[in-house]
Amino acid sequence: ELEPGEREAYARDVRDARAAVRSVSGVEFDVPETVEIQNRHHWIDANVATFERVMQTLETHTGAFPGVARTINTGTMTVLLSFLGRNVLGQYDPLLLADAPTDDHALYFVRPNILNAAAKLDVDADRFRRWIAFHEVTHAAEFGAAPWLSDHLETRMEEGIATLSEGSFDRDAFRDLDAAMTVVEGYAELLMDHAFDEEYEDLRRKLDERRQGRGPLQKLFRRLLGLGLKERQYERGKNFFEHVLAVRDLETASLVWEQPENLPSHDELDAPGTWIQRVDR
Repeated sequence: ELEPGEREAYARDVRDARAAVRSVSGVEFDVPETVEIQNRHHWIDANVATFERVMQTLETHTGAFPGVARTINTGTMTVLLSFLGRNVLGQYDPLLLADAPTDDHALYFVRPNILNAAAKLDVDADRFRRWIAFHEVTHAAEFGAAPWLSDHLETRMEEGIATLSEGSFDRDAFRDLDAAMTVVEGYAELLMDHAFDEEYEDLRRKLDERRQGRGPLQKLFRRLLGLGLKERQYERGKNFFEHVLAVRDLETASLVWEQPENLPSHDELDAPGTWIQRVDR
């Protein structure tokens, strides 16, 4: 049960985040029409469809591993979704692999997890909620700045899945997908640094400490779900954009969204100067 004024507080945070991110990025975008304050079971219901889309993609490629989708699609997904449902705070969902227009995205906030995390971290719940809202809206800005991004990620994902199901491994497809997601995470943090209306390093530090203090079972689940990879992408992407900003500016950093060819390659992520020379002409 939402507290009086709580729904409006979420809406205000999203509106403020949209205005601030628009201002610092120069990108015209809007937040998704679907903005939901959810309980855990609502988030799981919303994401079952995402897992089903991935499974359907696997099932269309029956090559060497025809049973892989059926195997993953049993109790494993239930357990993994349950774990995520207890831990995810907010989500910008671009609805990858969906039979829907690319602008039909969604924004979710998992209220009990936000309140629980704020209490465990000993931080103000309103401030923490606002920080989560800003972070998710930065992702909306990225997909708004690059209408081609959803298709690009879907294509690389499908290519990788297709080769896996045939018993091979498309290293280039997965490297490209990893590079693109690293840019998504790093640029979001860059916008956060400029758009959020107060210091938040303490929130980031406390979240990192909480992750490091997880038990062995939780760490195993995070590895299975690729959440450790996400954190590595965040760090690598943040380092890339910090270098770009140090020698150029935010406008140069935003060149990543002009066209797919402007995305840094896997190697360029560790050599930002090479990327700058290539795209900043």
